[in-house]
Amino acid sequence: MTFAAHRARKRFGQHWLIDQSVLDRIVAAAQLGPEDRVLEVGPGRGALTERLLASPAASVQAVELDRDLVQGLRQRFSDDHRFHLIEGDALVVALPAADKVVANIPYNITGPLLDRLLGRLDRPVEPPYARLVLLVQQEVGERIRARPGSSAYSALSVRMQLLAHCHSVCSVPPRCFQPPPKVMSEVIALEPMAASDRLEPRLARAVESLLRRCFAARRKMLRNSLCGLVGDQELPAVAAEAGIDLQDRPQMLSPAQWVALATALEPYGSQVQPSGGESSSTEC
Repeated sequence: MTFAAHRARKRFGQHWLIDQSVLDRIVAAAQLGPEDRVLEVGPGRGALTERLLASPAASVQAVELDRDLVQGLRQRFSDDHRFHLIEGDALVVALPAADKVVANIPYNITGPLLDRLLGRLDRPVEPPYARLVLLVQQEVGERIRARPGSSAYSALSVRMQLLAHCHSVCSVPPRCFQPPPKVMSEVIALEPMAASDRLEPRLARAVESLLRRCFAARRKMLRNSLCGLVGDQELPAVAAEAGIDLQDRPQMLSPAQWVALATALEPYGSQVQPSGGESSSTEC
């Protein structure tokens, strides 16, 4: 096999998944059917690719940056007409049309890649993928699916949960990789919201600004974070309409409450300006 001389490269965040049961769980979570076109980002040596091609999927389209792996992948899967390989950076190249994404993604590009695959609150990917099954760092997975009030809950949690239904498939310890990473990993499944459930762009921008403003000072009560957006006399009415407690901290509000708060502020013409802190991207 042409991969014999290749060594995992730290700058590409390469950790080969070698656990067979985890590979099986990833493919099972994708729920692949005979009409599904699959996009795989960073196929590496092709362990997951092999499983995907053994599924009923119509095609597997992979994007690989490491040119030394590209040659081996083309040689390994040259006999399967359903396999198509694009050499390049998944953050830059034009991604092929696909129905589902299944990937062990490099942890060092998780944030910008999520932006590319899901979009942002006011610019979701269109059309959305039907399902994404991704192997990510467990800390990031916990933040994505965190519930209000938990220590992992953040602006990222709100953004992702307004873009997709998110749940955990399984935890993946370091021993399941070669070389083993220094952190725990997790397989997550994301189902992007239907067009009818997405936020209208103007409201999405207002929610984004609120998240940046309030989570930049997550220890402050909302009363203090929202100070200046409306008058002191109007603020209790805004809070009552949104169904929030002004003494709560940002991490106590559900995604729906953030939308309600942005909606309640809209009639006042508040120009919500971020005060620094968390980026508007799905930063991980």
